[in-house]
Amino acid sequence: MNDVDPTREDVRAFMAHDDGEPIVMLNLLRYDGEQGRRSYGEYLSRARKFFGAVGGRVIYAGDCGQALVAPEGDAWDSVLLVEYPSRSAFLEMVKDPAYQQITELRTRGLSAAVLQPTSRRGDAA
Repeated sequence: MNDVDPTREDVRAFMAHDDGEPIVMLNLLRYDGEQGRRSYGEYLSRARKFFGAVGGRVIYAGDCGQALVAPEGDAWDSVLLVEYPSRSAFLEMVKDPAYQQITELRTRGLSAAVLQPTSRRGDAA
């Protein structure tokens, strides 16, 4: 297993900040080659129904180009933004046994990932 999946400790820390408010999960993705890109694509195709089942939705998916500003070697292949009604909704999804059956596609497809929950700022437009 590589370091692209959250541990139980990661999930506990994530849930410790649950205020019941919506989050947008920023996913920075580095594929494990072209086969990894295909594997992740299959995961995403199957995962969309699980996002929707908990009230989530993909709000953006795109490929990354050359970074304008980034630490050296900090290049990502794709970015995905998924909105969830709450951290609890996200946890409900990842605990679903049927969802867990498809996560191997994600794990196998990625060589690196960042999952960063974000919340709306009061001064945002």
